[in-house]
Amino acid sequence: MIVNLERFISEERPRWERLDAVLRRLMDDPWRELPVAEARELEGLYQRACADLARLRTYAADPGVRAYLEGLVARGYAEIHGQRAAGVRVHPWAWLTKGFPQAFRRRAAAFWLALALTVTGAGFGAAALAFDPEAKEVIMPFSHLQGSPSERVAAEEKQAREDKAHGSNARATFAGSLMVHNTQVTLTAMALGLSAGVGTLVLMFYNGVILGAVALDYMSAGQSVFLAGWLLPHGSVEIPAMLIGGQAGFVLAGALIGRRERKPLGARLRAVVPDVATLCVGASLMLVWAGIIESFLSQHHEPAVPYAAKIIFGMAQLVALVWWLTRSGAGTATNPDDVSTRRRGDAA
Repeated sequence: MIVNLERFISEERPRWERLDAVLRRLMDDPWRELPVAEARELEGLYQRACADLARLRTYAADPGVRAYLEGLVARGYAEIHGQRAAGVRVHPWAWLTKGFPQAFRRRAAAFWLALALTVTGAGFGAAALAFDPEAKEVIMPFSHLQGSPSERVAAEEKQAREDKAHGSNARATFAGSLMVHNTQVTLTAMALGLSAGVGTLVLMFYNGVILGAVALDYMSAGQSVFLAGWLLPHGSVEIPAMLIGGQAGFVLAGALIGRRERKPLGARLRAVVPDVATLCVGASLMLVWAGIIESFLSQHHEPAVPYAAKIIFGMAQLVALVWWLTRSGAGTATNPDDVSTRRRGDAA
């Protein structure tokens, strides 16, 4: 029972204004994630406002005060219970600098598994080719890799001289085909997570086998510089992107298997879908960039483009990628347990 209505309003108004200020900041920046302490404050202010509104409704309070408090409670409910989808704005830059790298780090264990399988496959592929050179036709499914590396380098450099002299218009078409093919492989690695990770495991291992066999083939022929100049510019992005596709597949497989988790299958899948989707979109964007680089830089050889310039570009790109994935957005909370309020926009 409110004995003095005016006194009650004057005492409670600072809390209402504090709640209003918190909600306004969240509206101005929907990507902002609340630390636990601030989220608890938001919940406490919201519950206090709900109680105040219930008390005011039993008295002939100022309609303006009631309307203000009703709106405040409605906004607090929408924020706390995640019903702000209509007001969420898409922030590509925030997603690129925070959402994607944070999702990558949250699921880092799955990435290391994909990397370990690929490295193991690379070792197996190199060893298989070293012990049995005739196995090249079986290991390498691409016809342009089955010939002599030295002959291919000579042909590529001859083509580079001709392209430099006459120009070529086939690069854009080639870039498009590369993007489509690589994205299909990456999304397949994710989708194979539905096989409890078995299909993703096989695909990651097989990709490594091809990579290891190709690397050994060219190094054995004395074409290490050509290999680095050809592979690094686009491979420094393309290979990590495919590993991220495998990472997404293993995250999905982990939710399906659900070891040490007592949650129902539906709840486990709902928990990982935002990160799986984020990883797939990020990997696809990386592959678009890799396709452009492969078409317009990697496929240009000496004398058109010095190998040293291509190697330096690839190494610099790899360093930037590692920094982006491991450090970008590191100033904000990345562990779901440390974040009480997470907006739906993080699933983009």
